[in-house]
Amino acid sequence: MNNMNTKKTITKLVSECVQKVMVLIKNFIHKTDRLLSRSFSISEQIFFIKRLSFLMKADVPLLESITMVHEQTKIHRHREILKKVMDRIANGQSLSNSLRATEGAFNDFSINIISAGEEAGVLSENLAYLAEELQKKQALKRKIISACVYPVIVVCATVGIVLFLIIYLFPKIMPVFASLQINLPLSTRIVIAVSDGIRHFGFYIVGTGLLLSVMCIVALKKYEKIKDIRDAVMLRLPLFGKLIKSYNLANSIRTLSILLKSGVPVSDALPITASISSNRFYKREFHKASLSVRRGESVSNSFCENSTLFPDIVVQIVAVGERSGSLPASLLYLSELYEREVDDVTRNLSSLVEPLLMIVMGLVVGFIAISIITPIYGITQNLHS
Repeated sequence: MNNMNTKKTITKLVSECVQKVMVLIKNFIHKTDRLLSRSFSISEQIFFIKRLSFLMKADVPLLESITMVHEQTKIHRHREILKKVMDRIANGQSLSNSLRATEGAFNDFSINIISAGEEAGVLSENLAYLAEELQKKQALKRKIISACVYPVIVVCATVGIVLFLIIYLFPKIMPVFASLQINLPLSTRIVIAVSDGIRHFGFYIVGTGLLLSVMCIVALKKYEKIKDIRDAVMLRLPLFGKLIKSYNLANSIRTLSILLKSGVPVSDALPITASISSNRFYKREFHKASLSVRRGESVSNSFCENSTLFPDIVVQIVAVGERSGSLPASLLYLSELYEREVDDVTRNLSSLVEPLLMIVMGLVVGFIAISIITPIYGITQNLHS
């Protein structure tokens, strides 16, 4: 009776956990759909801004330019967004305020560059400049992604080969070993145990892995502390940590430079830079720097408090830019410096990671091969004797 009650309790707890996870997944998918329905990707932003810039350079009025872009747009959700922008412009609002009212279709960085162009009367030039800068950001992001593709492919290939040997090939040889009733080597016994475990409990292993993955994704969306742990780990990863740090510095510093060059005050530019930073620790440092600037302190003094995120060269060049009154130019130099560093790391990453991955792959496959060959060799030796 007690065992039955215990089973009922466990079943009830598991059922409640599954229901909660399903609700979280449903909410996450709903929020994602809402976000995607009202946002332009970087490529889509570039395409929209370039077309708008071309039309305005040809002296086509703003409302007519937006209308022409709207007519050429095929994606339904984009047409809805542009229709709202057209309506607001027709009612006398500026382009930047109209885009800001779309709730996330364009990020703060793009909107502030457009706003600065409107105030200075150089909107078409700022649109062209913005499209160029967004292309540079997109190219930088693609370099990071391409650097990670090769290691992922090699790891997937290794896992595929190992699973093929353990699940398909090894069980076909096992009856031979069992029929001869010989003492198997330790390596063979290990592979047999792994093979039996995967074949008998593979469904549960995969199910548990998927459930844990979903729980991790949900936890990352819901709990701030877990997001902090993720970003801290990313910055400390061997090889990739340096790449991630260089990418964040190049992207954030370029954004800050462009905003300052467009006439946005430092105290306003720093929070915008924080909003486009992909790492939470950099977000916080830029917010802290904004508060420091509002208190009358310099940006370099704020950066020097965290030498892990901002190396000495960043603090020194920012300090020189502040003293000489050429902070945008100094920041642009820094961003180009870290972009070159990203280029170097991405070019060298495959040559650094490839030998390590090949060694690991060779050891794993070699261990399985030895586990198969050693008993066969023992059998042939016994037959000869």
